[in-house]
Amino acid sequence: MSNSRHLFTSESVSMGHPDKVADAISDAVLDLILDHDSEGRCACETLVTTAQAVVAGEIKFNHNSKKKFDVQQTIRDAIVRIGYDDAAIGFDGNGCGVINLLHEQSADIARGVVRKSKKAQGAGDQGMMFGFACDETDRLMPLPINLSHRLVERQAEVRRKGIISGIRPDAKSQVTIEYDGLEPKKVDAVVLSTQHAPEWNGEKKQAELKKAVTDAIIKPVLGKWWHDGVKVYVNPTGQFEIGGPHGDCGLTGRKIIVDTYGGRGRHGGGAFSGKDPSKVDRSAAYMARYIAKNIVAAKLARVCEVQVAYAIGVAEPVSVLVDSQGTGNVSDELLSKLVRQHFDLTPYGLIEMLKLRAPIYSPTSSHGHFGREPGEGGKGTFTWEKTDIAAALKKGAGKAVSAPKKAVAAGGKKSSSKSVRA
Repeated sequence: MSNSRHLFTSESVSMGHPDKVADAISDAVLDLILDHDSEGRCACETLVTTAQAVVAGEIKFNHNSKKKFDVQQTIRDAIVRIGYDDAAIGFDGNGCGVINLLHEQSADIARGVVRKSKKAQGAGDQGMMFGFACDETDRLMPLPINLSHRLVERQAEVRRKGIISGIRPDAKSQVTIEYDGLEPKKVDAVVLSTQHAPEWNGEKKQAELKKAVTDAIIKPVLGKWWHDGVKVYVNPTGQFEIGGPHGDCGLTGRKIIVDTYGGRGRHGGGAFSGKDPSKVDRSAAYMARYIAKNIVAAKLARVCEVQVAYAIGVAEPVSVLVDSQGTGNVSDELLSKLVRQHFDLTPYGLIEMLKLRAPIYSPTSSHGHFGREPGEGGKGTFTWEKTDIAAALKKGAGKAVSAPKKAVAAGGKKSSSKSVRA
């Protein structure tokens, strides 16, 4: 982030956006697999378009189960939950075509992951993953992406409760914040495009919709950040009747910046939805967020970015980096040491630490994977948002920083360890 005054923008999309429909289907299939077998494997990709949903990818069961297993119905249910339940709005989960192209996981991939000892489980792929946290909001997320998520979340609530009649599932939000260095000063602009019924077509009706959206969605979400100078754009193209998979093709994993930090933190490139926790693209990114959030919650840094990297089939990460971007109260070297002490970064360790084998993934497919409340959307969800390690990190940092002083008092020699320099 620049040290000078500047603008920064992030966007989010609603659960009815075609790419998010695809993500929701992929995660619903994953949850079906994990409900059937907690050690099952899944890499499900989805494409949605006019009246069609196509799923493809690899699945594998390690244990048999007598539970009902119906991929097609799972897909239809996921679409209907979003709000696409009527052909009149362009997409209907009850009647759309469903093509299932799932097949068994590659034996070569399975060979790298499965070991005789669970603790020796290798990473499901190579790659680098990032986690990020900062103290701009109570959720320890950047303000632009946090507000963007809350806007589409509120749009879904307003739609479902009928507070504004005739708005539909597809929506996009965008928030621009003016910063002075690290400090957010004010909201500069808000964009909210929401799909709607034909009754809102026309210049006069769009002006009425803009006022309704501003009063029922934008102002309540912005709260203390609202001011009369905010530039507000609602459906700036003029109307938004045709949307969802009927308006645009949707694909799993095409909203990875929306899913993470809105561009404020870096991204390793791997998508999340549809992947079981043996795929470190997902599980290690969750762990990296967990680490970064606990460091910021412990007030050891105002900003923290964590990078981990893995080789396929290898349990230990090939690298771990903690970067406090100049905001740390202790050295990044000490933070990295504390991370190694308090977090198990092997695939087995992070899966166990975050309880990732349960069918908890469907709620992650909308409104972002980070900045959520633990347990939001169901028991055991968003465990990576807990700050239960913060106290231990703070205590460990305090002991490490005070160690040289004790050494001088006891023996007259100061420790030469660089990792304890504040």
